[in-house]
Amino acid sequence: MTDAPVADAPPSPPPPAQASGVARAALYAGGFLGPFGGGMVAVLLPELARAFDVSTAAASLSVTLYFVPYAAIQLVSGTIGERFGRAQATRIAFVVYALASFGAAAAGSLAPFLAARALQGSANAFTSPLVLAGLADATPREQLGRTVGTFAAVQTAGMVCAPLIGGLAGAIDYRLAFIAAALVALLLAVPRVPSRRGRSAADVPRLRAALTVRTGWLATAGFLAFIGLAGFGVVVAIYAGDEFGLGPEERGLLLAGFGVAGVIVGRPAGGLVDRLGHLRMVVTGSLLCAVLLPLLVLAPTVALLAGLWALAGVGSQVLWAGLNTLLVSGPSSNRGGVVSLVGAFKFAGSALAPVAWLPLYETRQWYAFAGAGLSAALVSVAAWRAALA
Repeated sequence: MTDAPVADAPPSPPPPAQASGVARAALYAGGFLGPFGGGMVAVLLPELARAFDVSTAAASLSVTLYFVPYAAIQLVSGTIGERFGRAQATRIAFVVYALASFGAAAAGSLAPFLAARALQGSANAFTSPLVLAGLADATPREQLGRTVGTFAAVQTAGMVCAPLIGGLAGAIDYRLAFIAAALVALLLAVPRVPSRRGRSAADVPRLRAALTVRTGWLATAGFLAFIGLAGFGVVVAIYAGDEFGLGPEERGLLLAGFGVAGVIVGRPAGGLVDRLGHLRMVVTGSLLCAVLLPLLVLAPTVALLAGLWALAGVGSQVLWAGLNTLLVSGPSSNRGGVVSLVGAFKFAGSALAPVAWLPLYETRQWYAFAGAGLSAALVSVAAWRAALA
């Protein structure tokens, strides 16, 4: 199996981020902030409920109202950012995120806090896709897999660290988590996100340039990967409680193994993409997860369940190292728009996972695990079609 040929990018001088390790580190940090900002509130819900004198269910809206605009606005945010200019768009978005974070810390009631959370999610809808597109344009083709794999590992680290750092802040004062996020965002507003190579003044990125058959298959692959892998953790947690009686702390540690494994293998997996090709890596990770997910329901012990779930995290990261490289390596006059469109479908898959899998789980447990395995396997098909498009 070989990757479809990709047209060479037009020659251009090395982008600024390529010459500055500090700037490149800042771009990676921008990838960390998006998932971190969404997940840090999950462990703070009891503190938020007490602070605002509301129920925990009402406080949980702060999670929903971050991710809904974060996913929805990505349908157009990449294109808007490309037209406005990546550097200027991300700088404004990071400043808006910082102001929203300060607003969340200062909120004295639930309504302004929820508004601040929605503004945080809206701002990050611009930063995440444009930072990834900028990294792609700042990286030589032969090193693209490692760079994208590192970016994916950093994003996974954001997911893993969010509950930890949020919990540590909550033990002192939940506002500290938002103040820290605001200060980091202000620092990230300083570096310049590289612009697209070879763009002329008359070359205006348009949304229709991103609405291609290739983008459609990439969005399908991203949706399937998130609904079957990232979003399937809710089912694994419920199963661990039902079958082994694990409490919330133990379930949290169990789920964290998926992310920790992904962080460890992210950069090496990206290096393998450069050697073996993105499509081979997508297929390897996809099929590994397709085998492991149905085996979870057969695990006789918690230790084996945790081990299989961590291995699924490895497979997921291998898959994403290949899929993200495929995403940013194709020829497009609107790369940021392509990345943001696919991002919207990724998070839609994560949001729909409980709705898709829990009814199957309640009917018969193994139906949900088999369905998730099938979803993981179909990622290979969608990626293959995208590579051929």
